[in-house]
Amino acid sequence: MNQRNRYLLDFEKPIEELEIKIQELKKLTQTEKIDLAEEINNLEAKLEKLREQTFLHLTPWQRVQLARHPNRPKTLNLAKLIFDDFLLLHGDRLYSDDQAIVAGLGKVEERRVVFIGHQKGESIKENLSRNFGMAHPEGYRKAHRLMSLAEKFNRPVITFIDTPGAYPGIEAEERGQAEAISANLEKMSHLKVPILVIIIGEGGSGGALGIGVGDKVLMLENAIYSVISPEGCAAILWKDQEKVEEAASALKLTSQDLLSLGIIDSVIPEPKGGAHRDIEQTALNIKETILRELKFFQGISPEELIKKRYQKYRKMRI
Repeated sequence: MNQRNRYLLDFEKPIEELEIKIQELKKLTQTEKIDLAEEINNLEAKLEKLREQTFLHLTPWQRVQLARHPNRPKTLNLAKLIFDDFLLLHGDRLYSDDQAIVAGLGKVEERRVVFIGHQKGESIKENLSRNFGMAHPEGYRKAHRLMSLAEKFNRPVITFIDTPGAYPGIEAEERGQAEAISANLEKMSHLKVPILVIIIGEGGSGGALGIGVGDKVLMLENAIYSVISPEGCAAILWKDQEKVEEAASALKLTSQDLLSLGIIDSVIPEPKGGAHRDIEQTALNIKETILRELKFFQGISPEELIKKRYQKYRKMRI
């Protein structure tokens, strides 16, 4: 991780302090030729224990913070590592090219696919241009266009979800936000190619569902998926933002909760400390999962695929 752009959550700071101490001792060993091996080994053991204690017992609210971490890998970070022959496509052919949703063509080993994903920014300026990953109707219509393209050329669709929700502004409503999302729900329900949905960060409400109907729904270990944010829930139920931690627990928005409820199909492990600690390993974990899941769909006819997809959602009872 580039230290210049490093952002630390409160519960990450003790770990960071130990890591810095270890690096300082290693540097001192090299520059001053002092044998500090025993001290370094003791600190490394302490660091490993602290990591275990911290990341094996994360609260739902802490996972929310990790899912929103500014350094967490975005769709394009991951797509460029996962896919070969990477090519972005632009525009909905109706209004404009929404920067909050990216989409294109790629190849996972020998399997050609279409990918679609929410895209947050890497800086304040980029976040403004990408609207913090909150898509307008034209973003969902771009996704709809790419889904049609995937069906035409018989390519699986892989979607990456990372959004607080669809953009709720007046201009989005004027251009048909609800219609655009509902059109995507219908399209994905009947698409004749396999759909893998991967929640990589935040999965917020209808904004997530707009590209979130799939044959398999997968989540990164520290991602979240919910009908409303903890802040929104706390405001509605308690009218008190001090209740966000309680709201996060009540919403059952973590990957472990959603797996036990049958909302998602599997959890993709993250490197210790979160996806932002090792983006390359995170991408490799996702790539291996994609390859494994795509094999599952080999030999399944389009009719059987749609039937199984229908049954998957009909049997959900929450």
